[in-house]
Amino acid sequence: MGATVIDGKALADRYAAQLKARVDRLLEKGIQPRLAVILAGDNPASEVYVRLKQKRAAELGIKTDAYVYDSGVSEQTLIDCLAKLNADSGVHGILVQLPLPEQIDAQSVLAQVLPEKDVDGIHPFNAGALMCDEAGFVACTPKAVLALIQSTGESVEGKNTVVVGRSRMVGKPAALLLLQNDATVTLCHSKTRDLASVTKTADILVCAVGRPGLITADMIKPGATIIDVGTTKVEGKWYGDVEFTPACEVASYITPVPGGVGPMTIIMLMENTVEAAEKKAHG
Repeated sequence: MGATVIDGKALADRYAAQLKARVDRLLEKGIQPRLAVILAGDNPASEVYVRLKQKRAAELGIKTDAYVYDSGVSEQTLIDCLAKLNADSGVHGILVQLPLPEQIDAQSVLAQVLPEKDVDGIHPFNAGALMCDEAGFVACTPKAVLALIQSTGESVEGKNTVVVGRSRMVGKPAALLLLQNDATVTLCHSKTRDLASVTKTADILVCAVGRPGLITADMIKPGATIIDVGTTKVEGKWYGDVEFTPACEVASYITPVPGGVGPMTIIMLMENTVEAAEKKAHG
C-alpha cells in the first residue's frame, strides 16, 4: 500500500497565511494580539517549545512576553504573576508551559488563568464547555488532531475512531472533540484489555501515550488514518507511539514524528490567541 504522510508543517504554514490576514486586520485597528508565556524550571524541551512558539508568533505579528523562573520558584510567585496578567487588558492569551517544577501544584496554577485568556484550552471552564458543546477555547493538540484528519479530505462523521491515551491535555478532549464532530469514539488506556483487538477496528486511530512503538503494524486496520501524538526522545532521536515504517505499509494516511502534530499544535495556539484578541476587540 504505502500511506500518504500528512505534512504537519506544510499544513501549519497554510493556516499561518490565513491567521496573518486576521492579525493584520487587528493591527489596522491598533490592536496587536499578545501572548504571555510562563516558563518555570530548567526543562530543555520546554525551552525549545517556547522558542518555537515565539518564533511562529513573531512571523504572524503576535507579540509574546516570556516570564521565566528558575526551578526553585514558589507556587505563590506564579499565582501572583498570573493575577497581574489576568488584570492586564493588553494581554489576550496566557500559556503556562508544562511541566512545572515538582513543588508546584500545576492544577492549582492553571486554574488561576482567566478562561477567556486560557488559549491553551485546559482551564476547567473550557474543558467543561467542550463537554457541554458550548463555546470556549479547545485544547491546542486536540484541535490539531482534528485539523490533520480533515486535511486528508475525509470526514470523521460516523467513522470508528479509537483514541489511545486518556490524559486531560490530549486524550479526553480529543475524544470529545471527535465525538462533537460525529465520529464514533472508543477511548482506550493502560487498563484496556487486548488493545490490538480495539485498534484494529479503527478507521481513524489517534495515539497519545508517549510510549515508542506501542502501536505495531498488526494492530492497524488496513486503510486507516493514523494521527501519532506521542513524542519520546531516545538517544537524541524523536519517536512516536506508532512504528512508523511498518505502519506506512498498512495505513492510508499517517502523521510523522516529528513534523506532524507538533507544528499544528503551535498554530492552533496562535489561532486561539488571535481569536481571544478578536473577541476583546469586538467587546
